[in-house]
Amino acid sequence: MYVFVVSLSGSVLVYRNELFAYFSPQPMLVSGSGPALSIDALKQAARRTFPRFQITEVAAGKTQNHAAEVTLQRGEETQHRLLHPFTGEDLGPTLPVGFRFTAWLRDLHDNLLGGKSGRRINGFGGLLLILLGITGAALWWPGSRNWPRSLVVDFRANWKRLNWSLHSALGFWFLGFVLLWGTTGAYLSLPDESSRLFDYLEPFRDGSTEERVVDRIQYWLAYLHFGRLGGRGIPGCGRGLCDSLTKGVWAAAGLVPPLLFVTGALMWWNRLLRPRLRAKPGPKPSTDHGVSDPNPVSF
Repeated sequence: MYVFVVSLSGSVLVYRNELFAYFSPQPMLVSGSGPALSIDALKQAARRTFPRFQITEVAAGKTQNHAAEVTLQRGEETQHRLLHPFTGEDLGPTLPVGFRFTAWLRDLHDNLLGGKSGRRINGFGGLLLILLGITGAALWWPGSRNWPRSLVVDFRANWKRLNWSLHSALGFWFLGFVLLWGTTGAYLSLPDESSRLFDYLEPFRDGSTEERVVDRIQYWLAYLHFGRLGGRGIPGCGRGLCDSLTKGVWAAAGLVPPLLFVTGALMWWNRLLRPRLRAKPGPKPSTDHGVSDPNPVSF
């Protein structure tokens, strides 16, 4: 489930910059005439609408037909709402639904919605993903005679064989992506531990200002995670077609681990759980012919 959620959200977040730009809030214009409400009047209207919140700030729009913005506080919860400048009516949150969903999805992917603790858990999840890829590669090997069959999907087979061949082929061709995302995800989620490791592998030289090899590795680990490679110094890969192509490949490849989860779960069901459920013994038939045991044993 962890692989499913993180990979699927990561596939979408390859385009997070584009999503934030598309859903970025725009000034709201409202109809009305006459003098707009004063700041004090807007505060009073907000208090009536949100009596459980503290009004920390009210900002009028650039013109009297622009919606005013109010900031509400209750404990650690903060909300930003729009108010009608002439009536004080609540017009909804300042951030559109798409913008807030993208931010929520990024928090889910980066921190598992758990702040710093969630990010650390995410780092160890990346390490476990590496282990999953390595053990999966070891289990994938079908022998020197049969390995070519494991590279393609057999669409003519029955559904169980088709599911197995799909899992096997996708696991082989996308193993590099799985190991890459496990490595880069662990690096991004455990920055302090990663920095100490790189400094141990290549310590700083006294008085040297030269860029280390590990510095370049850390630079690329950050951008390789989301496939944003355009304009990063790769010959012939600018911010146009090449950048769009790499992001498209990363987004499509990000859908493979969720598919591996589904096919793997079906294999687990067919091979392990279903036979156990079928072999589960039922209630034994009674042999006492209606005669009760005079000395029953209580457990």
